[in-house]
Amino acid sequence: MTKLFTRRKFLHCSTAGATALGLSELPFLSGLTSLSAADLSLPTGAVTFLPEMEPMVQLLENTSRDQLVEKVAARIKEGASYRDLLSALLLAGVRNIQPRPVGFKFHAVLVVHSAHLASMHSPSNERWLPIFWALDYFKDSQARDIREGDWTMKSVDESKVPSAEKAMGAFREAMDSWDVEAADVATAGLARTVGAGQILDLFAHYGCRDYRDIGHKAIFVANSWRTLQSIGWQHAEPVLRSLAYALLEHGGANPSKADHRADRAGRKNSELLNQFRDGWQVGKQDDSAMLGFADRLRTGSDLEASEHALELINTGIDTGSLWDAIFNFSGELLRRHPGIVSLHAVTSSNALHFAFQNCANESTRKLLLLQACSFMPLFRGDSVENDHNRFDQLRPTPVVDDPSEAMTDIFATMDTSKAQAASKVFHYLESGQSPRTFIDTARRYLFLKGSNSHDYKFTSAALEDFYHVSPKWRHHYLAASVFNLRGSTGKTNTLVDRIQAALS
Repeated sequence: MTKLFTRRKFLHCSTAGATALGLSELPFLSGLTSLSAADLSLPTGAVTFLPEMEPMVQLLENTSRDQLVEKVAARIKEGASYRDLLSALLLAGVRNIQPRPVGFKFHAVLVVHSAHLASMHSPSNERWLPIFWALDYFKDSQARDIREGDWTMKSVDESKVPSAEKAMGAFREAMDSWDVEAADVATAGLARTVGAGQILDLFAHYGCRDYRDIGHKAIFVANSWRTLQSIGWQHAEPVLRSLAYALLEHGGANPSKADHRADRAGRKNSELLNQFRDGWQVGKQDDSAMLGFADRLRTGSDLEASEHALELINTGIDTGSLWDAIFNFSGELLRRHPGIVSLHAVTSSNALHFAFQNCANESTRKLLLLQACSFMPLFRGDSVENDHNRFDQLRPTPVVDDPSEAMTDIFATMDTSKAQAASKVFHYLESGQSPRTFIDTARRYLFLKGSNSHDYKFTSAALEDFYHVSPKWRHHYLAASVFNLRGSTGKTNTLVDRIQAALS
């Protein structure tokens, strides 16, 4: 711990509804507000952005990592807006970082919305911290991309961009045949002529159709669309071109002409779409059916999971019961098998559920639900889970009633025993204490202790989906999040001190 950020000071501020670890005392985070032009060069043939954005994007691209925080801070003092910075960060990522594989260094793009979500739900004077962390992380990923070949997105071939009336058909044809070049120009045509809602319907369908990259395709669809909703669709074309290129990653024979394991569930589930009952969107919440479906996720195959889900829907069960099982089983996987794969069971469920909630096309919504069901056994792997560590068998370990002392205990315990910390969180919530205190505390430790993109992706997804789980089961879900949250005793991120010095 640095002298500035003590745990006692943090807990006092958190309980009082103030900022974390003395952040309310950091004047450099208050009163910040657009970036002046920078006359920098681009690689030949690289895609260019709107004139008002190009200077800031180039500043991010061409400033060294050890100077970027300070230079951006100077621009903010001159009047740079948060939205301009968020826009430039996303655009710099899609121009400079190859979206294949959909993960690894490309997390610099995937994490942008997660950082933004953390900012939106933070006290106003803390909202610059996640975006500055994401800026620094972009430089790390950019350097890795340079070492691996220095990929840069090229300008679109304007002579091949289809007309407005042909763009959607050309896009579907290209995506179905896994034709990268045709998809690129068709995507440009879509971005110029099709509305945001139709864009989500189209890309969500192709983002969930295969299990490659452990859910990152669906995550990229949801996070890029959500970020564009925040920064404006005038920036959509390069982002969507990057997305289409990522969704067509397959690493082998053309999937339209081959039978890959990653595609089988999507193909089978597509055949089930016309078997849904009329009025399938509405049904009865049923805890017994939900728990039975969770058992199927523990023991069945990917196709057995989706077929069982369809059976439940056709007997009148509400889709919310299925999502309760999906969310809580993803948390259960994190407890059973801590690590990168189980973590993505949580983050991909978040992305698939977001698309399910926001798509208008009924067939796409059905496919998203069935694919979310099929993905869980794939995340589980070949093991058949026993009764140990079932989410519905979680038992509480008492903590004190005082919220401040309870947070002290829980977040210290996270660094010594995740299982015990989860039981303490469960007791805290079941005893009627405010989940908001825990959520705010978890997010603030993310700012101060988070060290990688998965910290941000996971925390933003899990804390958001707490409110998407039905009230009876959401405490189980939030307690499971402990297995990938940051505790209080770990090393503090030194980037916070750099931000302080730059903005003071």
